[in-house]
Amino acid sequence: MRTTTAALAATIALGIAASASIASAKTAPAMEKCYGVSLAGKNDCKAGAGTSCAGTAHANYQGNAWKLVKAGTCTSIKTPKGNGSLTPKA
Repeated sequence: MRTTTAALAATIALGIAASASIASAKTAPAMEKCYGVSLAGKNDCKAGAGTSCAGTAHANYQGNAWKLVKAGTCTSIKTPKGNGSLTPKA
């Protein structure tokens, strides 16, 4: 009886975890990479040669560093160096 109860409890727990995972995936907004909008050290990835990735941008609004933003908003983000870009900026 204990084995059956434990198995049932494990099955229910897995079902709940799977449902929560699916629900969060459905509610998460679509995101896109937006270049030139992150502050120094606050980029999500790709900050050029000699960098390892996230948090490695050397300057504010660095054109080759990107930040994840809500899809469809990148090019409307205004910075002192112009708007965000869907491709790396020079």
